Amino acid sequence: MRYGEGDRESENIEDRRSGGGGMGGGFPIPLGGGGLSLGSLVLIGIVCLMLGINPLTLLSSGGLEIPNMPRPERQGGQRDLPGLPGQRGVDDTSDEKALFVRRVLADTEDVWEQIFKAAGRQYRKPTLVMFTGATRTACGTGQAAMGPFYCPADQKVYIDLAFYDELKRRFRAPGDFAQAYVIAHEIGHHVQALLGIADRVQALKQSARSEAQANQLQVRMELQADCFAGVWASLNDQVRSRLQPGDIESGLRAAAAIGDDRLQKQAQGYAVPETFTHGSSEQRVRWFKRGLDTGQTQACDTFNAPNL
Repeated sequence: MRYGEGDRESENIEDRRSGGGGMGGGFPIPLGGGGLSLGSLVLIGIVCLMLGINPLTLLSSGGLEIPNMPRPERQGGQRDLPGLPGQRGVDDTSDEKALFVRRVLADTEDVWEQIFKAAGRQYRKPTLVMFTGATRTACGTGQAAMGPFYCPADQKVYIDLAFYDELKRRFRAPGDFAQAYVIAHEIGHHVQALLGIADRVQALKQSARSEAQANQLQVRMELQADCFAGVWASLNDQVRSRLQPGDIESGLRAAAAIGDDRLQKQAQGYAVPETFTHGSSEQRVRWFKRGLDTGQTQACDTFNAPNL
């Protein structure tokens, strides 16, 4: 990805890497019947999941290709006072991973602010927390083994930057764009929380009559977040030309690497689709690519898609 000295860095960062914390909830990138049928889910559709409003239609604003989105002014990131809680310490100003995270988060803020503005809404920026090992969250104790995750209770994204090394070594998905995809996926969950999708899905999961049924709802949540990540990447590149040769392939490898089927086969030699909570590798790639190819949020309605 193309970043330079003049690119903005998000200020919505808490750097807890020098300390620890408190198994938390949220929507982690995975590491390691009866009741509501798909037909009834389709009938409930946008009414249940989107509080009587179809945010995917509202957000589309004519397809959300937004070719005339104003190019934000590039300005140097405002430097934090060293050593203050939640801010960068004196010794990590040259931390390239943290710098990259700040710039990617800034890009997500700029793109989603424009999307929400086009829909007559206000985008509330989430905070991204960098931690080491474990940390306290409003969803419980967040642990590095969970992978990156979003906690809707405090509207924060949590990531142990060591996950990027694991993404490269264990999952064989190196590259800046693979790392950006991880952040964009979690920001997709934040968008779902702001739109009320997360609350409605949680209510449907609680009323589900089987674990497999609840898992299917969660899979649709995760695939929509993958699609939102693709939409962000598409619109961000339209405005700032961030993508370089090989970036898209890097993102697709990352999406495929953390599919439930691949992870289960690595862990136990076989996959059990009824237990999937994030979707298969093929599904994750398909929905991420759908968002990337269209740049349109309405293309991400996984809840009414007959086939995932």
